[in-house]
Amino acid sequence: MQLDIDRLIAYFGGVNALAEALKAHDPENAASTAAIYKWRTRGSLPLAQLQKLTALAEAQGRPLDLNAFLQQHTTLEKQTMPQNNRVIIFDTTLRDGEQSPGAAMSKEEKVRIARQLEKLGVDVIEAGFAAASPGDFEAVNEIAKTLTRATVCSLARAVENDIRKAGEAVAPAANRRIHTFIATSPIHMEHKLKMKPAKVVEAAVKAVKTAKEYTDDVEFSCEDALRSEIGFLAEVCGAVIEAGATTINIPDTVGYSVPHKTEEFFRELIAKTPGSSKVVWSAHCHNDLGLAVANSLAALKGGARQVECTVNGLGERAGNAAIEEIVMALKTRSDVFGLETGIDTTQIVPSSKLVSTITGYPVQPNKAIVGANAFAHESGIHQDGVLKHRETYEIMSAESVGWAANRLSLGKLSGRNAFKTKLADLGIGLGSEEALNAAFARFKELADKKREIFDEDLHALVSDEMHSLAQDAYKFVSQRIITETGEEPRAQIVFSVKGEEKQAEATGSGPVDAIFKAIESVADSGAVLQLYSVNAVTEGTESQGETSVRLARGGRVVNGQGADTDVLAATAKAYLSALSKLEFGAAKVKAQGGI
Repeated sequence: MQLDIDRLIAYFGGVNALAEALKAHDPENAASTAAIYKWRTRGSLPLAQLQKLTALAEAQGRPLDLNAFLQQHTTLEKQTMPQNNRVIIFDTTLRDGEQSPGAAMSKEEKVRIARQLEKLGVDVIEAGFAAASPGDFEAVNEIAKTLTRATVCSLARAVENDIRKAGEAVAPAANRRIHTFIATSPIHMEHKLKMKPAKVVEAAVKAVKTAKEYTDDVEFSCEDALRSEIGFLAEVCGAVIEAGATTINIPDTVGYSVPHKTEEFFRELIAKTPGSSKVVWSAHCHNDLGLAVANSLAALKGGARQVECTVNGLGERAGNAAIEEIVMALKTRSDVFGLETGIDTTQIVPSSKLVSTITGYPVQPNKAIVGANAFAHESGIHQDGVLKHRETYEIMSAESVGWAANRLSLGKLSGRNAFKTKLADLGIGLGSEEALNAAFARFKELADKKREIFDEDLHALVSDEMHSLAQDAYKFVSQRIITETGEEPRAQIVFSVKGEEKQAEATGSGPVDAIFKAIESVADSGAVLQLYSVNAVTEGTESQGETSVRLARGGRVVNGQGADTDVLAATAKAYLSALSKLEFGAAKVKAQGGI
């Protein structure tokens, strides 16, 4: 009978616990985490290592009876394929979404979003591309340490260094995945990779085997799959399944496909691929033709049981499939799809607003599900019908996606502990007493200005405070704006640059122009303003204004955000935040042209 390696490792508390114990017991000859994963992959281990485990158990005071590990038990915890009607939701907001121009996030911001995604019920969170930069590695690693339920995933090219970085980054996670990829379309293999098909297959297999040293949960993607030759694609997929891949992702990398073709493609590919029933098939669709959600749903009809998507459809170029639209389409039209997800739909709107606040990408008012107008009815006939019976013009309720219950049960008399508890409920961890005290002081100021406080106010306030404390070399101090009809507006502004206070003054065609020109009279950044937007964080005239500024210079694009009940103060904060990122932020390696 064969030794049950999984149960044997579990007896010592799992891979990481066993590696630590072996290191403590015999530092000179301890097996590494990667080596222990190899034991699991092979289903066996060297006799010398078995003897070390026996000695370790003796040292721990629990002699090891190997006979107990010879029989296979059906109750073992192993990765199970999803039920036929269960769709795995794979969110890539923190990786593909971050590739939107200027949408780069700090480690703290990524952790806040990751916590909210776990609260939303996302199954797999692609936390980033660990090999891109030390900052990206740290963010993925911190998320891996923080989350307890969702699977934490890191993307890696089919390159050994990338995969090992990914494996190290996700190692602390309770549930971990490595997502590796290589291009398979003729145009990509010839012009980008400059590799023959046989070499692509070889690289794919090697990548999966390397990833298996770190985790049993390995996803493989065929970049530009929907423009690949289906026979070759079946060969690649069959080879990586044999190598140990557990999820196969078929991306529409350039948003080229249309729904009926996508469904046909998935059906044919799954039928032609050896071992196709052993894996979960996944779709990752881009929105270049506005068909990302439609193509994702078509892939599900064709046999996919994982969908890769982002909050608000954020992503490169025209973006990705929007998680909110996919989830609500499956829920609302269960009669058509007969599929379900594990998503708590009441967390959709809070997730949308948090991502919008942190990235500086506002949600268009007529956006499905999460747009401000999604449940608004202007037509008199519609209003009358909804008042008499909601289902006449609404196919889902606003409450079902989280458009209610977002008021904060705190006011200006609330204490610091109540404020801290509410932040924890929202998944916000400030990391230091200094940051908490500063945010609490800002909250008190806001409570004096606003009668009603919303969750969104807190997210905007904390984002603004975290930028000010930790990230921005340029910091807002104060300003005076003089404007009168028929007169040229003048801005007098005080701000600091790495602690050194600066004063500036300028006129402009309007107060915003005057603010920007005043700042630039000192900064002289040479940046081009690409975007300036203002959005009310919540309803009412007392609402905080949330401003976004996008600057570009020398091929780099950055976003800055600011929030204040004074929109002009928020404007100055946003411009200074963008300058900080442009002047002092680190550039990152891009993972690819977009899976």
